[in-house]
Amino acid sequence: MHERLLADAWHVPRIPLGDWFARIVDWLNNNVGPLFDAVQTIITGAVDGLTTALQWPPAWAMALVFALLAWWLRSWKFGAVTLVGFALADGLGVFDEAMLTLAQVLVSGVIATLIAVPLGIFAARSTAASRVIRPVLDFMQTLPAFVYLIPAIFFFSIGAVPGVVATVIFSLPPGVRLTELGIRQVDKEMVEAGESFGAPPRKILTGVQIPLAMPSIMAGVNQIIMLSLSMVVIAGMTGGPGLGAKVFEAVQRLQLGAGFEYGVGVVILAIYLDRITSSFTGQRTRRLPSSSRVTPAPTAFITGD
Repeated sequence: MHERLLADAWHVPRIPLGDWFARIVDWLNNNVGPLFDAVQTIITGAVDGLTTALQWPPAWAMALVFALLAWWLRSWKFGAVTLVGFALADGLGVFDEAMLTLAQVLVSGVIATLIAVPLGIFAARSTAASRVIRPVLDFMQTLPAFVYLIPAIFFFSIGAVPGVVATVIFSLPPGVRLTELGIRQVDKEMVEAGESFGAPPRKILTGVQIPLAMPSIMAGVNQIIMLSLSMVVIAGMTGGPGLGAKVFEAVQRLQLGAGFEYGVGVVILAIYLDRITSSFTGQRTRRLPSSSRVTPAPTAFITGD
């Protein structure tokens, strides 16, 4: 008995962290309900509208559009591969689900980018803000993705919206980190040159720091898109339509063939989106001959010449 009491004395009293979190969620649901309703309406409208636009043309027409975009941004070889890839998706009967998934990924990616880039700029320009934001990003990156679905389903019920919300939260950290890294790595001499010409801080940010940090920012956007796509299957568990839901359904029913076909659709989308978004990182540099690549003068960024 004495040994039992001594052992219990070494245990830390239970911390009701889960109960506190549940109370916060209940308070938000009871007091911020109209805001969540507005968010749900906006996201639903965006996903439905984009899905309709992607599914309205015939599959061959959309495949041709994707191929032409790939040809313009990358090369004719990737354009040909894109045409074959989406033709394969149509032949497997997963093209419509791929367009549903693409709509959700694009909406999630745009929302996450609109949040991540300003937050990364704010963290780069404020050391105190960076010290607060970094631990939060660490927590967000290490928390299992399934955990995001619990409050998302509680606030937005079943459907595409909780999947989009969970995807946005899950994909934010790399966008914030790479934006902050890009801004901080801008040559201080360029910033000082801009200040010597009398440019205000906002003009230095938009005319010098953001243009020079654009490769890093676009790398963050690429990571946002790819992480959004990686959440497809998990988001399918919330009832969201698309390839994720079909893969999850195949897993539940042990349908090996169907699961493989829908998985191929995810791979085709992943390769296409990765190559397209990564092309924006160094597109301007690749189009210039090596002899014509010069470092722009600070006055060109500041004055717009």
